[in-house]
Amino acid sequence: MTSPLPAPRSAEEQARFEHSLREMFERHIRFNELLGLKILSLRPGDVRGRFEMKPDLVGHFTYGRLHGGVISSVLDAMAGLALMVGIAERHRGEGAMQVMHRFARMGTIDLRIDFLRQGLGRHFDATAQVTRLGGRIGSTQMALHNDEGELIATGAASFVVS
Repeated sequence: MTSPLPAPRSAEEQARFEHSLREMFERHIRFNELLGLKILSLRPGDVRGRFEMKPDLVGHFTYGRLHGGVISSVLDAMAGLALMVGIAERHRGEGAMQVMHRFARMGTIDLRIDFLRQGLGRHFDATAQVTRLGGRIGSTQMALHNDEGELIATGAASFVVS
């Protein structure tokens, strides 16, 4: 027998959760702030972020293309964000702060990035989807596109989530 899903958070509590998650991701994780990574969507199944190209992110000065470490970091961050959204959905009966505490022990345990094209563009959009969310391990797939819609890189990551 399966147990029924808990009642969803109230609209006010969901807004509080999304605000807290956005604050943590964009401002309190200083590396994300350095990258300029901004959240576009926090919906389950639709987690998206964007960052603008800037001189600090260039890896090849002659061509002005994105550093591979920036690509890896952004996709890793987005994978973690997608899992946070998934965990929040799983525990949707809990308040914002209670769910935020669940993220304290999360950490990447495996990360694979496939670099498909040069990182050229004015801005870049990153997406991540949860492929599996177990009790201890969560898995994701990610993608990075430039402002012209070209697929720059894909990735897969696993995290400890408990």
